[in-house]
Amino acid sequence: MLFALIQIIGYLTTILVTVVMVQFIVSLLIAFNVVSMSNQFVASIYQSLNLILDPFLKPIRRFMPDTGMIDLSPLVLIVALRILQILLTGLASDLGGGAI
Repeated sequence: MLFALIQIIGYLTTILVTVVMVQFIVSLLIAFNVVSMSNQFVASIYQSLNLILDPFLKPIRRFMPDTGMIDLSPLVLIVALRILQILLTGLASDLGGGAI
């Protein structure tokens, strides 16, 4: 049962990392005027991604120094999630469940 829970958390962290990467790519496309926020589809995708990620990024932003235009909080989130995955994989292998 614990191994299944560790696997589920691992999959959820992978999904969250993917959402961070998609949000980063969409924000770059908007910043370089490849897509426009006046397009309602693009605006709704961008707002949805921000709504999903804000609960995870706001606490990180509180502790991060202000770097002006560059927001490093998604990078910190990705690193923290990857560390969590490594720790969970180690825990699962210690429990005898094998690799995730």
